[in-house]
Amino acid sequence: MQRISDSPVLPLLASYVCPELSLDYVKEMIRGFRTVRDFQYGIMHKVNDQIINNSISKFTFEGAEKLQKHTPYLFVSNHRDIMLDASLLQNALVDSGLDTTHITFGANLMMNPLVVDIGKSNKMFRVERPGGGIKDFYKSSLHLSNYIRYVIREESESVWIAQRNGRTKDGNDQTDQGIIKMFCMSKPDNKIEALSELNIVPISVSYEWESCDILKALELYASQNVKYIKKPGEDLNSILTGILQPKGRVHFQVCDVITEKDLVEYNNCTNNEYHKQVAQLIDKRILSAYKLWPNNYIAHDMLYGQRKFVSKYTCDEEEAFKAHLSKLDQYDSDLDVLKDIFLGIYATPVSNKLSL
Repeated sequence: MQRISDSPVLPLLASYVCPELSLDYVKEMIRGFRTVRDFQYGIMHKVNDQIINNSISKFTFEGAEKLQKHTPYLFVSNHRDIMLDASLLQNALVDSGLDTTHITFGANLMMNPLVVDIGKSNKMFRVERPGGGIKDFYKSSLHLSNYIRYVIREESESVWIAQRNGRTKDGNDQTDQGIIKMFCMSKPDNKIEALSELNIVPISVSYEWESCDILKALELYASQNVKYIKKPGEDLNSILTGILQPKGRVHFQVCDVITEKDLVEYNNCTNNEYHKQVAQLIDKRILSAYKLWPNNYIAHDMLYGQRKFVSKYTCDEEEAFKAHLSKLDQYDSDLDVLKDIFLGIYATPVSNKLSL
């Protein structure tokens, strides 16, 4: 807390989070926090409130009644924004009378000491990205699996993790079966109990205006023929863009818990097939609960040159979407290709719903 209060970035953060309070007051308040709960309820809840007030026209959260107050869960969420998917969920849980969760935190995001301090003060824990040798990746995956099971089974606290490594950039929310394999590593002798003990709850997150949509389209465009290499500071830019960009309406939906009864359906599968089937079950629940907005239907009609969903949006909504799409005109690219990529980000959730 001392390091956070002394950070040269704090004045800027404080002016956004607590504009009504003096900087000296905010510094003293931060130095006075003694627990993670103090920090989360005293600062982070205000951070999320400001994000909602300043960049979201309506925030909704449904399905809290499916959660028991003193039961720990493993929340597996589709992943559209680096920070907000997990951060906004914490406010939704607290406002529903539930506890905050531990949060997986990609090692690539540990870009400076302040981010690390804020992350650890929010029960965030480091997750290594694939990249080293197979042996090292296996060890880090096993360590992560053991830690998740320890937090849930021994500390009786919940955990949030994204359904895949990195954000969904093309609009296609799909659970990586490697994540399911990782969950099972800490209890290899019983694949059913390995997952049923974790109380897996899929979370479906839907943004009316996709977080970092233009940045995502540009990255997908650039990576068509060559491996995309992030520039220095790109993750921080995506975090700030996600926070500040107007997001319209945002909906979080708690899906049904993955129960032992669900899992025994796959008892006779090989381990690999079992992981695949569970990943597909999570996908089905997330996609079924995904809230489609007018922008999704507009993009689908534009991408496929039709008016199939014209009843789902107004002329004003269509004009607003086209005005946003026209922002791509400033880029030196094959605009037809770039715009098709952009439309795909919004249109794919519609296609996924139709295929259920």
